[in-house]
Amino acid sequence: STMMLPQVVTLIPRFIMFRYMGWLDTFLPLIVPTFFGGGAFNIFLVRQFYLTIPKDFDEAARIDGASNWQIWRLILVPLSAPVLIAIAIFSFVGHWNEFLLPLIYLFSERNKVLALGLRAFINPADASWHISMAASMFLVVPIMILFFFGQRYFIRGVVMTGIQGR
Repeated sequence: STMMLPQVVTLIPRFIMFRYMGWLDTFLPLIVPTFFGGGAFNIFLVRQFYLTIPKDFDEAARIDGASNWQIWRLILVPLSAPVLIAIAIFSFVGHWNEFLLPLIYLFSERNKVLALGLRAFINPADASWHISMAASMFLVVPIMILFFFGQRYFIRGVVMTGIQGR
């Protein structure tokens, strides 16, 4: 149900909550909520990936005497590398390009993120697009590097979540 609600719907209650917690003008409102589930999409992606793993792996490990913890740690987590890297890339791109939340939660100039800094280069009265495009490279290059190194796992993770294994 959280996938149906846009993030903006909960913006005011979260702002009030973070104000009472004393987290405004810090990076905590941008970082901490990510660690509590990371969003319904990530949970759905991992669930779909786990459905593609054959049940035979679990049964063979149980015959060998493995506990639930050992099955998860020694079998499922190593097999989950593609989907976990896909989630890492999705999360990094989403947070790296985030504009609204830093605009709402961060006030001081020392805490501005790159997306907010890029806005300072855009001036409607002055058509200095070459400066804006050069500054936008600071936003694009880290994403390109991350995707370049994780491309193989990323594509495998996204493709495998759509294939039913049982």
